[in-house]
Amino acid sequence: MNFVPNPASPDSDPLIVRGACPHDCPDTCALLVTVKDGVATEVRGDPAHPTTAGVLCTKVSRYTERTYHKERLLHPMKRVGKKGEGKFERISWDEALDTIAARLKDIAARNPQAILPYSYAGTMGLVQGESMSMRFFNKIGASLLDRTICASAGGVGYKYTIGTRIGADTEHVQDAKLIIIWGGNPIASNLHFWTRVQEAKRRGAKLIAIDPYRSLSADKCHQHIALLPGTDAALALGVMHVLINEGLLDTDYIAQYTLGFDQLKQRVQEWPPQRVAEVCGISADEVIQLAREYGGAAQRGEITMIRANYGLQRVHGGGMAVRNLACLPALVGAWRHAGGGLQLSTSDSFPKNSAFLQRPDFLHQHGVATRTINMSTIGDDLLRESSADFGPRVEVMIVYNSNPVAVAPESGKVVQGFAREDLFTVVLEHFQTDTADYADILLPATTQLEHVDVHATYGHVYMMANNAAIAPLGESKPNTEIFRLLAARMGFDDDCFKDSDNAIAEQAFDRSNERAADYDWTRLKEKGWQRLNMPAAPFANGGFGTPSGKCEFYSARMLADGFDPLPTYIAPHESVASNAALAAKYPLAMISPPARNFLNSSFVNVQSLRDTEGEPHLDMHPDDAAARGIANGETVRIFNDRGSMLAKVRVTPKARPGLVVGLSIWWKKFSADGKNANEVTSQRLTDMGNAPTFYDVLVQVEACAGSA
Repeated sequence: MNFVPNPASPDSDPLIVRGACPHDCPDTCALLVTVKDGVATEVRGDPAHPTTAGVLCTKVSRYTERTYHKERLLHPMKRVGKKGEGKFERISWDEALDTIAARLKDIAARNPQAILPYSYAGTMGLVQGESMSMRFFNKIGASLLDRTICASAGGVGYKYTIGTRIGADTEHVQDAKLIIIWGGNPIASNLHFWTRVQEAKRRGAKLIAIDPYRSLSADKCHQHIALLPGTDAALALGVMHVLINEGLLDTDYIAQYTLGFDQLKQRVQEWPPQRVAEVCGISADEVIQLAREYGGAAQRGEITMIRANYGLQRVHGGGMAVRNLACLPALVGAWRHAGGGLQLSTSDSFPKNSAFLQRPDFLHQHGVATRTINMSTIGDDLLRESSADFGPRVEVMIVYNSNPVAVAPESGKVVQGFAREDLFTVVLEHFQTDTADYADILLPATTQLEHVDVHATYGHVYMMANNAAIAPLGESKPNTEIFRLLAARMGFDDDCFKDSDNAIAEQAFDRSNERAADYDWTRLKEKGWQRLNMPAAPFANGGFGTPSGKCEFYSARMLADGFDPLPTYIAPHESVASNAALAAKYPLAMISPPARNFLNSSFVNVQSLRDTEGEPHLDMHPDDAAARGIANGETVRIFNDRGSMLAKVRVTPKARPGLVVGLSIWWKKFSADGKNANEVTSQRLTDMGNAPTFYDVLVQVEACAGSA
């Protein structure tokens, strides 16, 4: 078979086209797409790519099922029913573009900040993500979107400590002797990391999971520490207390490559194991043994690795929690080894050419400061009137690469906002999602098999190419082409709006940075992937990205920004300990981590994956179920002051006492009551990074009459 960057035409012989998975996952797999007679017949993992190693998750291995789905949007449409009813009729591209441009011109003439883009990681590509789209919105002078919904809290906490979002190299994890999976479920959301973890386990490594819920991954670890949601920062303080007081330290690494050890030593005396145990809802022995395992392994010269995922930072003190975890590897010298240290994200390893991709210089042409709206508070912000403090009411929403009606917190308000008759909404989509039901104009976008893109990653250090394997289905168009056409309708004649997708990809990385000095788009398209010029142990000899160049236990930047400069604990907004009055009404903590067969809200409409997942479930501890007279398999109502939802209860000790777990994110239209877990989540934000607090929620659960 022939490997080709771009198939020129249908051919009787199968072609293999190199691609990359576009979805919001740290693995960013290298794909091999088989094409026969212009039809993609199979999507496989590239066995030569060191991270993918020929294996795809159950979701992406069925990507042809998604691309050729019978409900795929293939033509522009306009709304003919009430908002939310999902009734549309087909129109031409000319009518769609003319309608959108006319509305944008009218509003931009009055105040362009009444126009708001809403996007996230429906594709992680640098071309189809935020390139032509951001050029377009910056040229208009539209409101900026603060894209906080996933990782900004932890990213800020990590960068205060480490200086940059660079971490342990996944390719060496199999050499570790102690692996701590903290706040994540890699079987569901980081499969290729998990494969290496399993190899490390076969070689004798110990695996410890720290998670309120006994997830699929926690179930396969040697030890599971089931702390209360939102208390990870306290546990990290307790581990530091034991490491320091028992001398389980790499004193040479601390002396050379850290800042503020004496202040940290004093601070952690406030956090003895017994206090930590009370805050976290675990035993003091668990705190002590965790620290001894971690420090002891490092002192024996063994590789220790912490994989911190985003679950632990979706609470009030989430940024501080990640900041505290980021101190641990420097205390024991874990950064000395390839595969050692901590990984939250590798995204800052990639020198992206953002100024070229997004053209922020266009904003300066407007002569006024452009406001920023937080995507995590979109429910409130769509309901706000014009004011001196807020600015103009949002009159236009253009949604792409996201499904806010399903994924944004406090969903009842999000729905109210999108239902406004005076809000003009354009949605670029593959399918008629919950958000698409509220569109005035619905535009068909291409899938990853139908367009060109280039990818950075946040779980490994390979630049990835995606070649178009097939022609766009129906009348679908790439995001870039849609915004090019809109730019032309708006009269924008800047040369950047004429850039082809290949031209954008060619300049996507900054070759003046040594990590991407060898980047060549033509070669990358042919091979599919290329490793950055990155050391396997990025902080073996210090070189942190902080102002001091050291791991900063004490951060002057944090103090200047109004935070405690030392690691501390910030209690959840909603918990039995921090809000007793609220807990009297709603005594159960709730988290809603990803379901294995979905990726955020992607793939929910793929029938085979939805059949595997079943229906919306709520996992509940036997003691909590018995106290409420709830039996396994009953339909229950989960509720608080913000809203409610229905789910089928699974009585299981996988949920610790006092915790309920609703795996997500279901499209509302596929649930019994048209709701999902975000009915009960809050728009309150994290301590830093202005991120959502999805796992900082109190609820009550009751059986529905006659539901057994």
